[in-house]
Amino acid sequence: MASATHRIRDIQAFAVSFPIAPENAVQLGMGRAVKKDAVVVKVTTDSGLVGWGESHHGKAHTAVAQLVNTTLRQLAVGMDATDVVGVWDRIYWKQLASHGVGAGCAMAMSGIDLALWDIRGKAVGWPLYKLLGGSAKAVPAYAGGVSLGFQDPAALVDEALPHIEAGYRAIKLRVGDSPARDLQRVKAVRQAVGDEVTILVDANTGYDLNDARQAMPGFDALGVAWLEEPFAPHDHRSYRLARGFGRVPLAAGENHFTRYEFSRVIEDGDITILQPDLSKAGGITELLRIAAMASAYKLPVHPHTCMTGINMAASIHFLAAIDNGGYFEGDVSKSNLYRDSLVSRPFQIGRDGCVRPLEAPGIGVEVDEAFLKAYPPVEGPGYV
Repeated sequence: MASATHRIRDIQAFAVSFPIAPENAVQLGMGRAVKKDAVVVKVTTDSGLVGWGESHHGKAHTAVAQLVNTTLRQLAVGMDATDVVGVWDRIYWKQLASHGVGAGCAMAMSGIDLALWDIRGKAVGWPLYKLLGGSAKAVPAYAGGVSLGFQDPAALVDEALPHIEAGYRAIKLRVGDSPARDLQRVKAVRQAVGDEVTILVDANTGYDLNDARQAMPGFDALGVAWLEEPFAPHDHRSYRLARGFGRVPLAAGENHFTRYEFSRVIEDGDITILQPDLSKAGGITELLRIAAMASAYKLPVHPHTCMTGINMAASIHFLAAIDNGGYFEGDVSKSNLYRDSLVSRPFQIGRDGCVRPLEAPGIGVEVDEAFLKAYPPVEGPGYV
């Protein structure tokens, strides 16, 4: 079928929200979660194909959706939906390049890019991993998402153990409270799960240099495999200094945008666990570039994922298609409607601790459009 029959006819972004019940609220380094926001992007072609993507909400979901629905929509409508590089470049040169690598634009264009890749797969009848040159291989996963936060060590163990019983062989704990309390929690979980389970920790930018100096030797002793985002993404000096505080590798990337920001991270050499997000850093088109760049430096890519099952399913396809793929972040947060109700099942953890890409064409999830109307956006901060 000629590519001319797959022109982009329309692009529409939907901002959605739902409150988090108090009993399911998680305390993190950046505050207590009170609601979940998301931005879902729908691209329709003149041939009737529909692709679905996700733009990360960026704590400003209505603003990100508005950017998709106005400026970026006007730039992309009429272009060939299969020309993912062309659409990406048009948005970059007309919107992003002349005003800096803006987070809002990078997130907004990520959702369009994901939807276009979904269309490409549907156009040829292939699942995304096959279109990307990958195989239906097992991808190791860790239990993550907005979960396993600040709580009594015994309660944290009670939350963690069912995920190990479900098949996960790696788990991510939230730190960024205080070094002493953080180490108490990690120690309790280590004693409960044993040495065979990989423990990762995520500070959600909650540390300063003194905190990191106190905590990192303890993480080393407890066999922690990485310390994620101890500092803000632009705080290059702190990452450089903290690298010498212990052996635990520093991880970051969920708040870095496009290959241009990742190029500095890679060249600095302080962050050696790279975590770009498909719905933030520029979509699949850009993450393929980031992964290739990282591969030349022998660095692994462990994509950050959260919010909707669109991102989750796409991340597994991506990991199945690159040569330096690491963990899939398995969302184990309680009552995530974007994982459980918005879409068909995006992933399933196996007894081997791995997930596998979906086999349906494109990204492979079905989207319930009624959900988008049932959960209108709620303004205000998602963390307090």
